[in-house]
Amino acid sequence: MTNSGEMNLDVLLASMRPVLHPPTYVFVIVADPFDTGPLNPVMTFREAEGLTLIVEQHRAQMAQLESEFPCRMITLNIHSALDAVGFLARITTHLATLNMGVNPVSGFYHDHLFIPVNRAEDALAALIELSGEAANPAS
Repeated sequence: MTNSGEMNLDVLLASMRPVLHPPTYVFVIVADPFDTGPLNPVMTFREAEGLTLIVEQHRAQMAQLESEFPCRMITLNIHSALDAVGFLARITTHLATLNMGVNPVSGFYHDHLFIPVNRAEDALAALIELSGEAANPAS
């Protein structure tokens, strides 16, 4: 299987079509191994300290798990190549200039941004603006 994702930075930015998902997510850490089934995580990552999960906040609360970083997920709806250069760097730098923290996660097809819940709408607007600028560069 080859990754036929987009590598051109200008195309990636102009075509990213960001979508803000409704749920509030949180980061939790559990012992590894752990039955993640009831939590339905959108991401798992194995670290030396345990298994990091990104789950909907209400699921973490129901499981009585300590959590951090209430956030919303923005999916960038372009199939980005896993080795594309500068895409997330450009986005995270742009959000940083607006004093927004972000935790980016790359899946096989798409990149996902976890933005503090109180800045999610602002981040979406900033990404739409950035995409528009890339699609219509000033002459």
